This record gives sequence, C-alpha cells and structure tokens, in this order.
Amino acid sequence: MTDYTAPVKDMSFVLDELCDLEGLNGLSSFADVTPDLVDHILNESARFTGEVVAPLNQSGDRQASVLEGTEVRTPDGFKEAYAQFVEGGWNSTPFEPEYGGMGLPWTVTTALQEMWQSANLAWSLCPMLTIGVIEALIAHATPELRNRYLSKLVSGEWTGTMNLTEPQAGTDLSLLKTRAVREGDHYRVTGQKIFITFGEQDYTDNIIHLALARLPDAPPGVKGISLLLVPKYLVNEDGSLGERNDVFAVSLEHKLGIHASPTCVMAFGDAGGAIGYLIGEEHDGLRCMFTMMNNARLNVGLQGVSIGERAYQQAVEYAKSRVQSAPVSGGGEAATIIQHPDVRRMLMMMRAQVEAMRATAYYTNSALDRSRHHDDEDVRRANHARMELLTPVVKAWCTDLGVDIASIGVQVHGGMGFIEETGAAQYLRDSRIAPIYEGTNGIQAIDLLGRKLLRDGGDAMSDLLDEMEQLDEALVATQDADCVAVQKSLADGRVALRKASDWLLDPTNNDIDTKFAGATPFLHMTGTVVGGWLMARAALAAHRKAANSGDRSFLEAKIVTARFYADHVLPRVHALLPEITQGSGSVLALAEDQF
Repeated sequence: MTDYTAPVKDMSFVLDELCDLEGLNGLSSFADVTPDLVDHILNESARFTGEVVAPLNQSGDRQASVLEGTEVRTPDGFKEAYAQFVEGGWNSTPFEPEYGGMGLPWTVTTALQEMWQSANLAWSLCPMLTIGVIEALIAHATPELRNRYLSKLVSGEWTGTMNLTEPQAGTDLSLLKTRAVREGDHYRVTGQKIFITFGEQDYTDNIIHLALARLPDAPPGVKGISLLLVPKYLVNEDGSLGERNDVFAVSLEHKLGIHASPTCVMAFGDAGGAIGYLIGEEHDGLRCMFTMMNNARLNVGLQGVSIGERAYQQAVEYAKSRVQSAPVSGGGEAATIIQHPDVRRMLMMMRAQVEAMRATAYYTNSALDRSRHHDDEDVRRANHARMELLTPVVKAWCTDLGVDIASIGVQVHGGMGFIEETGAAQYLRDSRIAPIYEGTNGIQAIDLLGRKLLRDGGDAMSDLLDEMEQLDEALVATQDADCVAVQKSLADGRVALRKASDWLLDPTNNDIDTKFAGATPFLHMTGTVVGGWLMARAALAAHRKAANSGDRSFLEAKIVTARFYADHVLPRVHALLPEITQGSGSVLALAEDQF
C-alpha cells in the first residue's frame, strides 16, 4: 500500500477558484481566517494525516476492533493517533469560539475532513459523528446541556454517536421501539440500537449518545419520536464524571469493510433504564436529529471523494512502476503500464471524477457557510436553497462514484488488486458502506426528487441551471479549443437536465410511481452535470491564470482533466434522459410474483 499525500494544491485551487474562499473570508464571521492561516492549517493537516493517521490504515483493517466484555479495544496506534488529533485542536475547527472552536468556515473543514477520511476512513468515522452531535446540541439543546457537554465535545475530549437504527426499524423510523419514560428532570431510556458507529471505544473517558426514542404518550409514527442525550458516564454539575450509565455495547458487527471502526449493538437500560436528557421538545426528535443527519450526509458524501482520491493515488503509483507488455504503438520492449492507452483511460476516469466530486462537495459546503453567515438575507436564502438541493447529490452521487473509482483502482492493479496485501481491495471494501449508511442512496434520490425538485416547483434547480448558462459566453470567449469543447458538452448536459426536470415537474404526468422510478437516474444526471459545470469553471480559471503563472503544468492539467470529463463523463447524461422519461414502464411491469 502506497503512502497517502494530501492533494493540498488541488484542494486550495477548489477553495480559491470554485468556492471563493476570499469572499468567505470577507464575511464578518470569518474576518480572522486569512489565506496564510488556511495554507498553514491545510499543510499541517497534510503532515499529520500523512505521518500519523495514514500508516495505520492497513494494519487497522487487519487487526480490527474487538469487544472485550463491554469494552472495545481499537487497533494498535488508533487511540494514540486520536490523542494527537485532539491535542492539535483538529476537532474544533468549524465551531464558534464561544464553544471553544477555531471558527473556520465549513468549507475549509471539508478539506481537512477529506484528508482524515482518505488517510484512514475507519479511524475518521469517530470525529465525523462527534461533529454531528455538536451541531445538534448547538441547534437544539438547552443552555444547561450545552454548558455541560459542548466544550468537551468540541475539543474532542469526549466523542459522540448517533443512535437511530433498530433491528426492525432501518429507514422507517416510525417503527422504532426504544422507550423513554419521564423521571423528574430526565428520562429512563430502554431499548436496543444497531449499527452504531464507535458506540464504544477506548479513545476517551466519556461518550455522548444521541438516541431516538418514543415516550409512553407519544403519537404514532415519526411525529412521536423524541431525541435524548444519553452519556456513557453521567456528568456532575462541576463537570466531573459521575456513575456509569446503563448503556453498553453488547456486540460488534462483522462487516465487509471499515473493520477498524467498531460498529456496535447498543443496549439501553438492561439494568433499569439509562438516564437521558431531552434535546429539543418532546415528540420533535426527528427534526432535531435531521440537523445531525444532514451534516453526516455531506460528510459521508465526502467519503466518496476521499476513498476515490486514495485509490487514485495508489493506482497511479502502481501504474508508474508495474512493467507489463510492450506498448501497442510499438517498441518491442515491455513498458510500465501507464504507457498503455486503456490504463491511461482508467486513470483519467478516476482523476476526472474525483476532481468533479471534490468540487461539488466543497462548493455545497461553501453554500452552507454563506447560508449561515452572509450579511444579506436574500443571499442567505438562495444559498440555503442551493445547499439543500445539492446535499442528497453530494451524499449519493459521490459515494456511488467512490465505489466505482475504488473498483477501477483494483482493475488497474490487475490480479494484484485482488490480493489484500496491495491494499487496493481494502478501498473497495471500505467504500461500499458509504452508499448505504446515513440514508441509502435510493432515499437520497427520493429526497432530491420529492422534497427538493417537486416541493418548490423546480425553482432551486432552475436557478442553478440559469447560473450554469451564464458560463457559456466566458468559455467561448477564451477561443481555447479545450474550453470551447467543454462549453459545448456542458450546454448539452444542461439541456438534458432541464428536459428531465421539466418532465418530472409536468402536472399532466401525475403517476407518482412513474416519476420515482427514475429518481436515481435523475440524481446521477444532476451530479454529473453539476460536476461538469464546476469542472468547466475550473478550466476557465486555469486558462485565465496560466498566462501569468509559474505553475503552468498544474493549470494545464486542470484544463485537460476538464476536457476529459466533458468528452467521457458528461455524455452519459444522454443515456440517463430516456431512463428518466421513458423507462418507468419496464421498471414497474413485472408483478411481484414474477420476481
């Protein structure tokens, strides 16, 4: 397995040229976030992930986390790496100084999270879940709970988990059976949760669980769900740890990948009831939990970028060193496989899609930052709509591609890719969970179509397509053959996306099953076109900078990569259009007993 080197130059290019980091830094909330500070943070994180976290990836996969009694022992080095993570203040980067945070834009933290996830996906899941818990507490907890728990969570001294799923209740949370009974200023929680990432670990001396439960007088369905904070150890008024709470890990799941991440079955209240504290209002837990879930969905989407980048780096290094067969152009002697056109095609497919995914994930988080911190209410509203539209795209499109890219990485290695020692297979195994957890990708497609496109009548999508069209003139004006070709391919893709959107919005097409049969192709089309738009913007920025830059090679590579995306990826939308508008009949034709 090759070493991981964080692509800081690529990250900075996206932050500067596609996310307008300078504009973000101009907002009052980020006035102290200077370019020099961001450069220092990115480079220091690159050093930490490359030297400390990445070397544990393969050994952690082999050793795995184990349950000893009710305590989890993580692989060698994981606990020590996490201690360095906390010491470096990395957990606190996106949170306001009033909570002990560094106050960086989420956009910058997104680049940092990509590094953590690329370096060691299993290890990175613990801080990722903690970040979501912090978001939920800031948004919905009482001042007393925030004062008691936030500072330790923000620093990373304590970690957090999300407890939704039960054996009978996966996507359909209306079926959950975990109960919470009022008892003075707290509740007694009983029940079982499954698939709880880092539900138990040896990193910290306390774990803060957020759990969905139903009160005895709760109305049926999802409207009767409440959100409870259940600490592993109760916390005294002075902040010290009290007695052990009645919540324990009772087993670990045996998984296809992310072996080093303990995925726990958690038992709440086997000895009388775990003490929990209400977050938000009674019966309003799902809305509160969605604060955490939306954060997690963006971060899980980033996992597709991260695993794709790691697989790409290893595939490139292998292709440069593996000698096999003479080039088809002649020469007679065996050459490194990167000389072969089909290997080049695979590497370019990996590279171009990773860059498009990275751009989409970072850009969506920049919209999140502007939706929260811009001074103009109209700008905040527009960016909120853009972020909401693209969140399911980031989650599903990026994670689907992450699996595809990891699979291509195995293919580049040939037979050696199927051998565990090379490490290529681990990326494929690890990547496969991302399209499943935090809402399966089918659920994300339903969200994009139902809660985003149809609910607002297509306004957010139309605004995005109109903004894409404004790029045409600038690309053509370059008179650069690559930029012009990118513009034409993007324009064709944009037209296809508008046709698909209009068909789905057509009120005469009122068969809802017919529309939703094409939800996943529609999400893939949206991701492909949005990625193409951002790649086109990258090509334009690179063209403008190349003439006066000392790094022409890097900028020229941006243009070539965008051209490859336009030639080989964007045309896929034309196959997706009939899937959306004409393909529902065969999707729904068979009777159930014919399967």
